[in-house]
Amino acid sequence: MIESTNSKKLMLFSGRGHTLLAEEVARELDTELTPTSLFDFANGEIFVRYEQSVRGSDAFVIQSHTTPVNTWIMEQLIMVDALKRASAKRITVVAPFYGYARQDKKHRGREPISARLMADLFRTAGADRLMAVDLHTSQIQGFFTGPVDHLFALETLAHYVASRVSDRSRITVVSPDAGRVRVAERWTDRLGSPLAIIHKRRDPDVPNEVKVLEVVGDVDGRICVLVDDMIDTGGTIVKAAETLFDEGAAEVIVTATHGIFSGPAIDRLKNSRISEVVVTDTLPISEDNRFDKLTVLPIAPMLARAIREVFDDGSVTSLFDGVA
Repeated sequence: MIESTNSKKLMLFSGRGHTLLAEEVARELDTELTPTSLFDFANGEIFVRYEQSVRGSDAFVIQSHTTPVNTWIMEQLIMVDALKRASAKRITVVAPFYGYARQDKKHRGREPISARLMADLFRTAGADRLMAVDLHTSQIQGFFTGPVDHLFALETLAHYVASRVSDRSRITVVSPDAGRVRVAERWTDRLGSPLAIIHKRRDPDVPNEVKVLEVVGDVDGRICVLVDDMIDTGGTIVKAAETLFDEGAAEVIVTATHGIFSGPAIDRLKNSRISEVVVTDTLPISEDNRFDKLTVLPIAPMLARAIREVFDDGSVTSLFDGVA
């Protein structure tokens, strides 16, 4: 627990989805996670009880929505409800990876907007504020009626890439689709590199599959840095990399904030011509899912700085001046 001069209390709480990350955030803040009893009943229902008073606290509930996604979302909702009923003064949901973010709009009729439903659920449970890293689309910020702190991993990832490539003049930043162009442009500003775009078409009837059409921009002989927000099954990013090699790219480095790595992702990435895959640890990555080409960068320092700014009523935006 951290106490400020005006008796404000910062308390950190962790669900079971990614406890290692929560512990690292607590270490960065020089505090400890609040003792919490968390277990499943025989029928799968989740029980939560905090082992000390949370009354009047500034509570931060950390839970990354990893597999099984629905279980950890439900656990975080119950944790928020318990804090609200125990008279926490302010409750901030910290979701380094925000579940259902890809369902942010209706592509066809009779579909849900699940990202909006998620925001409504957290608000109903009692959350006052939401914090997430690299939301799939910025519009999700508007789904939550309270403040949303949208954090960016760009500086963490770009700093590593800049140190990894000795001749930065050879770098071309590549957006894997038109929807990621704005993010890729931020990378070009950070690295001082040109931009290329992969034009693709996704089959709406086949999830996780795309048809790559062409590369817009010059990648011949270049070190291509493919930038995306997440890698799920790996199909899109591997096809994009192969397209770049077909166009004469000398090397392809893949960067993404969230390493979901579902199904065949690891085999696809290991067996591809991609030289390195760089992600952050917003999601837990088991030893079985780690491979020689994979680099995992810590996100806890950034989360801790943002939490500190919120607690001190400072400016989270100031952490990302020139990025957001």
